[in-house]
Amino acid sequence: MKKVLKPTLLALSMTMGGYVMASSAMFSDMINVERTAPVSASHWQDDKVKMDAFLDGLISKMTLQEKVGQLDLQSGFRNVTGPFVNEAYEQQIKDGQVGAIFNAYGADFGRQLQRIAVEETRLGIPLIVGHDIIHGHKTIFPQSIGEAATWDLNAVKLSARVAAKEASADGIMWTFAPMADLVRDPRWGRVSEAAGEDVFLSTAIAVARVEGFQGDDLSQDDTIMATAKHFVGYGLSQGGRDYHTTDVSEHELWTTQMPPFKAMVDAGVATFMTSFNDLNGVPATGSKRLLNDILRDQWGFEGFVVTDYTAINELVPHGYARDDKHAAEIAFNAGADMDMVGQLYINHLEDLVAEGKVSEDKINTSVRQILEMKWRLGLFEDPYRYNDEARAERDILSNDNLAAARHVARKSFVLLKNDNQTLPLKDDEIKSIALIGPLADSKSDMIGNWAAAGDRKSHPVTVLEGFKHRFGDNVKINYAKGASYDYITSKEDTKVRDGLGISSIRADDSSLKKDMKRAISAAKKSDVIVMVMGEEQRMSGEASSRVELTLPGNQQQVMEELKKLGKPMVLVVMSGRPNDLRWADENVDAILHAWYPGTMGGIAVADVLSGDYIPTGKLPMTFPRSVGQVPIYYNEKNTGRPYLADNPNQRQEHYKSRYDDSPNTPLYAFGHGLSYTQFDYSEIKLSSETMSVNGELTVSVDVTNSGEFAGEEVVQLYTRQHVGSITRPVKELKGFQKVHFGKGESKTITFTLTAEDLAFYRADMSWGVEPSQFDVFIGTASDNVKQASFELVEK
Repeated sequence: MKKVLKPTLLALSMTMGGYVMASSAMFSDMINVERTAPVSASHWQDDKVKMDAFLDGLISKMTLQEKVGQLDLQSGFRNVTGPFVNEAYEQQIKDGQVGAIFNAYGADFGRQLQRIAVEETRLGIPLIVGHDIIHGHKTIFPQSIGEAATWDLNAVKLSARVAAKEASADGIMWTFAPMADLVRDPRWGRVSEAAGEDVFLSTAIAVARVEGFQGDDLSQDDTIMATAKHFVGYGLSQGGRDYHTTDVSEHELWTTQMPPFKAMVDAGVATFMTSFNDLNGVPATGSKRLLNDILRDQWGFEGFVVTDYTAINELVPHGYARDDKHAAEIAFNAGADMDMVGQLYINHLEDLVAEGKVSEDKINTSVRQILEMKWRLGLFEDPYRYNDEARAERDILSNDNLAAARHVARKSFVLLKNDNQTLPLKDDEIKSIALIGPLADSKSDMIGNWAAAGDRKSHPVTVLEGFKHRFGDNVKINYAKGASYDYITSKEDTKVRDGLGISSIRADDSSLKKDMKRAISAAKKSDVIVMVMGEEQRMSGEASSRVELTLPGNQQQVMEELKKLGKPMVLVVMSGRPNDLRWADENVDAILHAWYPGTMGGIAVADVLSGDYIPTGKLPMTFPRSVGQVPIYYNEKNTGRPYLADNPNQRQEHYKSRYDDSPNTPLYAFGHGLSYTQFDYSEIKLSSETMSVNGELTVSVDVTNSGEFAGEEVVQLYTRQHVGSITRPVKELKGFQKVHFGKGESKTITFTLTAEDLAFYRADMSWGVEPSQFDVFIGTASDNVKQASFELVEK
């Protein structure tokens, strides 16, 4: 099946407003691209006249205390996702001081809470119940970075659709996803929750997730509200350290950070979440520019804004607010409608109104935006519509949902290396497999972090179980854990980990030596070695940053010992980030990156390793050779002294932008991903050597499947502008198509470029194009492309 993303769909997904021509004489011939107004159209299916009349009447009856209560979001106990839980939330619901609650899933539990709000308060206003439905509710799909590796928008949308159906049957009507933060530093734990380093791909995936969660009509009871998070710049935390500060230029902000969020507004996302970081010294949660001037006035956002966990309280340690009361004043006046967990609004807003520092009219506006979403969810019509135990029994972990999870997991795997056609494993040729590694039979690790209500004990299918299911009695599976990802070697590591309350295995633990001996024994009596190595799931996610990217523990030591046996070796990596795989790349025959694959992950791994499914994934993020290259990403800019190692005409001079001890190039580039079959690309064909700013250019290439299997290929289109009023990236993704090819089949793949696809924020921050020479690239990865050139002209 063919999936197409036209390059013109998302290139103009946001605006700063206004089209001021640059004053530079050199670029006096720059052209503005005409675009539609930035304010988004309404996406709601409600009767606005009826809704307005109802809400006018309701708000007129509310006391100030009740209004402030609607602005308060509390946490329950059925998942703890932060440092503070308010044990008195049920009493606060009775007191009308809670507008929404999260971490409170379960059809029966949700009904209990909703009953308190509806039947035991003066006005009976129902609650919004939320949860972190990031990559599944109870049927868990691949980690978000893995879903991005599918480069398949239908698969991403399917994952969100299934998650919404399960969650909405289990008392939930709101998710804190998608996370659209652009990420370039794999040390940051929340890479696992992102869609990678590229703005074009991240924007497309963010929109697909919103559409999957919210469907075509939010009033349908199998949809849930999505949240665009984290607004904005959180993914650029310095040093890869969570919650750290950021330093983002205006060009960087508007070019790479804003587009996914504007696209989600245009897609009708119901809510926004503020980010923890600051921008130009102003914490996002207190930024009127972000939350009001841009989000509402320029973009026309119609939903409500919720803070991240205690983000208002954190304005104080940021050094931006004097105390909690001042923080509440700043955040609310900036445009943060709902306070997550911190309780600063319910503690201080009434006093701030009395002091004239906060307007009750503004409180009415925020309350109305929240009540409008409750109306659109159908809660005023039937507050218990999301508490259907019969639907939960039918829809959660259904066979169809498990099949969908298996389908998406297979698509997410990226074949990084496959020397000598080591894969697929042919059960008619192989009689025994040594299956080794701490993640080979670990149910908890299969579903990764942010796994919502996912069961870690019984439902996940491990790789060992998947192998037994797939190979049956035909192939002997010799399993040994072999290694540990918790193995430590230094006293400093021990001190840090003990201080954090994290258990670890000491270097002299005799069980490690026994595990390694068992692994070697299993490998000696097997035809091929399959190692499932990586990171424990808690090593990725929020507050899980790492300074090293190597595989933790003694995993590499065990691999080195197994290498001495001289047998074919396959490495399956499970983690939520790019890792340093240098040793494996040099010594292992085949490498498959499986991220954290979800509930059906073990079956999916067996499907791909056996060749029952041909791998199709592509990397959404660059894999460095070492942590010393970080940040590293494909669409970097050249310096005045670029090091062009692949250019034989350039002398390899010392005084170039390079390393003494490493190539500049990544280990695996953005867009990289092999297949068991072979795709051959012809030279690029252009409809013309010039393109008018008012015209378009057709770019095509013939792709042939010359291998032994049918399969899918992600055909990627990139461009480069040679000269501009600001320096331009060496490549920029502008389109991709995921296309199925039969064995021996050829297809012509065509893209259409317009001026919109070539526009950018110029030196004066106006949006438009500039006449210039352009390169266009089409290929199988950002570093494996065919190239052609054209000129963009004014007429």
